Amino acid sequence: MERLQKYIANSGYTSRRKAEDLIKLGKVFVNGNLITELGYKVSGNDIVTIDGVTISKNNDKVYYVLNKPREVICSVTDDKGRKTVTSLIDTDKRIYPVGRLDYDTTGLIILTNDGEFANLLMHPKNKIFKTYIAKIDGILNEDDYKKLRKGLLIDNRKLSIDHFKVKEIDKNKNTSLVEVTIHEGRNHIIRKLFEHLGYDVKKLTRISIGNINLGNLKSGEYRLLSNNELKELKSYLNK
Repeated sequence: MERLQKYIANSGYTSRRKAEDLIKLGKVFVNGNLITELGYKVSGNDIVTIDGVTISKNNDKVYYVLNKPREVICSVTDDKGRKTVTSLIDTDKRIYPVGRLDYDTTGLIILTNDGEFANLLMHPKNKIFKTYIAKIDGILNEDDYKKLRKGLLIDNRKLSIDHFKVKEIDKNKNTSLVEVTIHEGRNHIIRKLFEHLGYDVKKLTRISIGNINLGNLKSGEYRLLSNNELKELKSYLNK
């Protein structure tokens, strides 16, 4: 027996958080009965349906790494007709992105049909490191360095910077290329970080999540996670 939201996530239908939302919205039925209780438990013999679609546990898990281009949204569908990350991957599996990148942000995004894995990867308690390269309009000064070392108060919550370094300075164009590593997943957090310091982010790319690196993937290209990458990441998540 397992909780209904976990069963739905393991089916590959959606993440556990989205499954909880579906249950609360009255979209989920078990053996023909409407279930709105998050703690409800089901077994493999139960028939679970969502919006009339019967789901079952998916033991054929897949894990993709995509280099997301600009002007692509991190969603399965979009009512505005914009291109989605799932449309870039050729698969017959029902995959969805783990977390998100902004519309104008490029770089590494993981997509999977493994709901339990997705939930662990996104959970704040696991403190997964994420590294970004930001091109900013301006050149950091010594006061900025001190603030970055101490951490900053963004939206009334402290943001700790795990690592940062200036990779390149263009004095003629008055721009800097800065590498930043954090372990939070708040919306627009890197852009807000530099805005707080008085800099405009011209370009932003995520280059790694935990032990998973973008490598040589070109914009729009994707690959499967290797067994070693997946094993190492899962071992960290299950600590």
